Amino acid sequence: MPIPTESAIVEDEELQQREGNQEPSHHPTAPSDEFFDISTTVDPGYVISLIRKLLPPDGRNGTKSPGIDTCNTPTQGSKTDGGEESRAFLSQNGVLNDPNSEIAAMDAVEHTGRDGGCDGSHDEQGELVGADAWEEYGCIVWDLAASQTHAEFMVQNLVLEVLLANLLVPQSVRATEIILGIIGNLACHKVSCKQIASTNGLIEVIVDQLFLDDTPCLCEAYRVITLGLQGSENVTWAEALRSENILSRVLWVAENTLNPQLIEKSVGLLLAILESEHEIVVALLPSLVQLGFPSLLINLLTFEMSKLAGEREPERYCVLDLILRTIEALSVLDDYSHEFSSNMELFRLLVDLVKFCDKTEVANCCVTAAVLIANILTDVTDLAFEISQDLSFLQGLFDLFPFTSDDIEARSAIWSIIARVLMQVQESLMSSSRLHQYVSVFVSKSELIEEDLLDHQLGNCEDGAKSSARTTALRKIISTLNQWTISKDSGESNFRWDSHVNDETVDRLLKCCHKYT
Repeated sequence: MPIPTESAIVEDEELQQREGNQEPSHHPTAPSDEFFDISTTVDPGYVISLIRKLLPPDGRNGTKSPGIDTCNTPTQGSKTDGGEESRAFLSQNGVLNDPNSEIAAMDAVEHTGRDGGCDGSHDEQGELVGADAWEEYGCIVWDLAASQTHAEFMVQNLVLEVLLANLLVPQSVRATEIILGIIGNLACHKVSCKQIASTNGLIEVIVDQLFLDDTPCLCEAYRVITLGLQGSENVTWAEALRSENILSRVLWVAENTLNPQLIEKSVGLLLAILESEHEIVVALLPSLVQLGFPSLLINLLTFEMSKLAGEREPERYCVLDLILRTIEALSVLDDYSHEFSSNMELFRLLVDLVKFCDKTEVANCCVTAAVLIANILTDVTDLAFEISQDLSFLQGLFDLFPFTSDDIEARSAIWSIIARVLMQVQESLMSSSRLHQYVSVFVSKSELIEEDLLDHQLGNCEDGAKSSARTTALRKIISTLNQWTISKDSGESNFRWDSHVNDETVDRLLKCCHKYT
């Protein structure tokens, strides 16, 4: 009998292995529509099992929701009604009884081993385990929803219906936060965000969460609504906010919370409204203004400025920036600019921010403040004289140039303010000491002035008004420097000149200013 070669043995083993892996002919392959058309490192079946585990227990197997007592007294009928509503919703949407649903095809979530009864310690322990497990699964789904691929797959497999069913029954605040967090991540993606708006009743239920008193839940609710207003279905979201009761609640939370993150989220929602389509602004803004929106913004700015002047809390810098951007967005609307231009408290706060010494960490805030001041001076020109005597404000304006290198509009606004301020200065009538103070400011900021002029030469893209403002400012600087030179050379005063104000620096600055006028 011939002995098989080594290669023949290997081929025979491979053939047996392939034959062993083949399915029997009586096991047909799955229909094409049941294959998972998804490219992901996470098993689609695992994702579906997670969605299944998030089914509210009342809708899944008749047990109670995580963290909720089902031993209802007659006064707790609302909880029972919520459970019935949840079960009805799941049935109507095919989550429970659709044989073609991938969720329905999955094994039921493991029971926690608790028996019936309302007063056993074993039942209470099982309830705690069930709530903890639900939260753990929910957090995993929350993380997975950050991926567009996973988000779209989840939406295809009824995750929105499951989440809505959960919101229809009483939940712990942690469970509600997780649900809203998942929806928030889903709303970050175009397809799933659109699906949220088309899920019947979901937007209204999300808006209802604004009346919760839990900060994390409110933060997530504001986040979801803000993302909705920034999406393609923003009109649908705006319609859900039209109630004066809801708008009043949004303003109340922003004004009364001390939590920086919640202030940021609530003001962010208001800014999203202002930056929305004209149709949405017209629908919501009049009611907001009537409810005190402008006053709220000034109060918030006052509070944040007091924090900036006292404790340095970096987490509040973004809040300050958001408040200023919201004020700017509202102030540029023709019908509402007067709400701010006539407010002296706001003007004082903005001037203080420009004068703030350590601008590095709040640079964007200071630049926005300068833009707002420029807009206000356009409406109320008399204010220019008041700030023309404040040399620290003038220094603060020059200090902003390095932070506006990529912002033509902001640089133009700064030059506009400088021009208006210097037009109030009568250098020929000024005392020697006062003249020296102005010259000291120009010389100490000469490098900033020269760098801005050299790096950002006026191009054809800038209109005549912007060119005129900068030219006016430069001519006033030239006139002041010349007056100082005349006064110094004539010996009109015995004032002891600062060593920083030397002829070489003055001459260089004069040449640079002449070049760009």
